[in-house]
Amino acid sequence: MRLRIAVFSVGVALGTLWLLGPSLQARPPASPPAPPSGLAHATFAGGCFWCTQASLEEIPGVVSVVSGYAGGHVKNPSYEQVSSGTTGHAEAVQVNYDPARLSYERLLDIYWRNVDPTDAGGQFCDRGDQYRTVIFYDSEAQRRAAVESKRALETSGRLKKPIVTAIVPLEAFYPAEEYHQGFCRKNPVRYNTYRAACGRDRRLAELWGKEAGRGPAVSESCGGESPLRKGREDVSTKKPADEQLRKTLTPLQYQVTQRGATEYAFHNEYWNNHEPGIYVDVVSGEPLFSSLDKFDSGSGWPSFTRPLEKANVAERSDQSLGMERVEVRSKRADSHLGHLFDDGPKPTGLRYCVNSAALRFIPVSQLEAAGYGEYKKLFDQASSK
Repeated sequence: MRLRIAVFSVGVALGTLWLLGPSLQARPPASPPAPPSGLAHATFAGGCFWCTQASLEEIPGVVSVVSGYAGGHVKNPSYEQVSSGTTGHAEAVQVNYDPARLSYERLLDIYWRNVDPTDAGGQFCDRGDQYRTVIFYDSEAQRRAAVESKRALETSGRLKKPIVTAIVPLEAFYPAEEYHQGFCRKNPVRYNTYRAACGRDRRLAELWGKEAGRGPAVSESCGGESPLRKGREDVSTKKPADEQLRKTLTPLQYQVTQRGATEYAFHNEYWNNHEPGIYVDVVSGEPLFSSLDKFDSGSGWPSFTRPLEKANVAERSDQSLGMERVEVRSKRADSHLGHLFDDGPKPTGLRYCVNSAALRFIPVSQLEAAGYGEYKKLFDQASSK
């Protein structure tokens, strides 16, 4: 998933290697946990677990899906450790399902159509062994079913290349951090932008045609927490209707973000906020700025030396009021944020002068709960210097 959250437009390079976390520990053999009473579970690795979880949750008979890590030699690994590619773990999901409504064999058919089983180097835009495809079995019956399913797919001639998906026993499954669970519901804009930019659905359509697995439709099941909506394959953001924005935003937020108004200097929410955290678009939740780059410009508005995610900020020429200025807008929601000036401090020499009404502040202590846990490491690193 390397830098997957930072992807907000097609063509943005996906993937940077995370720093290795605490020293790795050898994992003793462990048995998989028993599923809830009356249910069975199946464990698969299929690349980015955000996408695999979202797709499998939609299947009738599936009760819950948990994102996690499996197949490696490190006990209770962190996301940073797994992303480093040194733990042997793959991003995986564990599916709890009702066997009276959904068979394991049917789950296998669905799994195949949600992955590229011919790719030995990862899945889609995510490269590395931690994104490999694996079927983890926890019984002899599951092993036989998986082997037979793979053999049937191979002999069908459906795929042009050999299937490289491994079938191995499940020794342990470690749930991922909370901010990864149900990510498409917590952060629908980032999830859908990542999925589209990564090329997952395009590649699945090439392999499987109409049978290709797809992520959930952007509806209340995956996207109900944000007023901004996106289609699965269309990376251009469709803004909500003006009437909806008027209901969602305060009058000041609406005038600033939709009509380009400017709030009063020194009389706005964040101009003098010194708490550590990040600032996101009030409409879409796109990560925009960090308190680590915030400084007191004396202007009376929040000022930053640079964006937190450059890909989420757009610049436009603004010749209003008889001046030549650079307007700053959010990339996806197209919200008016403020203006960019070249009178800022080092190292950039820039000043992003932003309206508080266009922003929502998320303190460090709430990053994980709000679904922005990947940014916490920036503050951890800053405090350790």
